Amino acid sequence: MSTFDDRENAFESKYAHDAEMQFKAEARRNKLLGLWAAELLGKADADAAEYAKEVIKADFEEAGDEDVYRKVSGDLGDKADEETIRTKMVELMSEAKAQIMNEL
Repeated sequence: MSTFDDRENAFESKYAHDAEMQFKAEARRNKLLGLWAAELLGKADADAAEYAKEVIKADFEEAGDEDVYRKVSGDLGDKADEETIRTKMVELMSEAKAQIMNEL
């Protein structure tokens, strides 16, 4: 195998790894967001965990974060405004990435 093939395989492996890590981080962020929203909705324990799963599932409706935002925003109503939810999504993405890195 040539050096070029080795480099190509390394780049492909890195891309696959990065894509997997991004997927895991988004799913973790959505779980954390769901738990945060569940608390605002007065849900606890099993109900909160179930709601977090619903938020995770909402992410499969379309590419990007808008489907997750719409789910949480619609459920929270006037308990949190757009800026609060979107800020929380950014904060929780950082937290999710840190958690995943600590697990490696």
